[in-house]
Amino acid sequence: MSYSFRQCTNDACRFRFPVTDDRQIGETCPICSAVTQVAAVVPGGEEMQEPSSDTGMVVAALLDNLRSAYNVGAIFRTADGAGLTHLHLCGITPPPTHPKIGKTALGAEQRISWSSHKNGMDTAVQLQKAGWQIWALEAEETAVPLFNLSPPEQPVILVVGNEIAGIDPGILTLSDQVTSLPMLGVKQSLNVATAFGIASYFLRFGFSGWNALQTSLSQFSEDFMDNRNQPEGQARDFD
Repeated sequence: MSYSFRQCTNDACRFRFPVTDDRQIGETCPICSAVTQVAAVVPGGEEMQEPSSDTGMVVAALLDNLRSAYNVGAIFRTADGAGLTHLHLCGITPPPTHPKIGKTALGAEQRISWSSHKNGMDTAVQLQKAGWQIWALEAEETAVPLFNLSPPEQPVILVVGNEIAGIDPGILTLSDQVTSLPMLGVKQSLNVATAFGIASYFLRFGFSGWNALQTSLSQFSEDFMDNRNQPEGQARDFD
C-alpha cells in the first residue's frame, strides 16, 4: 500500500498532512475546509522482511518487572530493529499475548524470540552461568556512563527495570556492569523504552566505531614512533 501527502489549495492555509489508510479522507482541508490535492506519494508500505546479517555485538535483554504493556511493545519493536536475539520477560512484565502490546510493537512481537520467567534475579544468575555479561541500565550514582565503557568480550544481556522502582537491587548487585545515560537537563531519567532504544543500538553498533577509533589511534602511534626513529633528515610525512 502506498501513502500520500495532501496539501490545502488555499494559499492562506497550505496545510499539509499524510493520508495513511484506505479511507477516502483528506479531500477537504481539516483546518479551513478548502479542497486539497495530492502533493507527494510514498510508494509501498512497511513489509515483513528477513533480518539482515551484520557483525554487531550479540545482545539480548532482560525486562525486569515492567508494568506498561505499551513500553514492552515499544521495546519489542526496538529489539527487532536493532537485531537483539531474545527478550527475557521477568516478573510482572506482560508477554506478547497481552492485547495492548501489539499497538506499539506493530508486529515485532511475532519476530523476536522471547520467554517469560517468574524471577528476574534467578534468570540473571542462570544467564551469567551460561556466559552472558549482565549490563544493568540504571540511573544511580555509581553507574558508569554508557558511552565511557569499553566493548565487552562476551555477549551482553541488557537489563531494564520497573518504571517506578527500577531494577531489582539483587540484579544490580550481581551485574557485571551498571551503566547509565547522561542526563543534562532537569529530569534525571528517560522513559524506559526510550532509554532501552538508545542503549541497545549503542551496544549493537556503537562499539564498532569505538574499535575503529582505537585502531586508528594505534596506527598513528606506531607511525609516530617509526617517524621518531628515522635518521635525521629522513623522517617521513604522515598521510
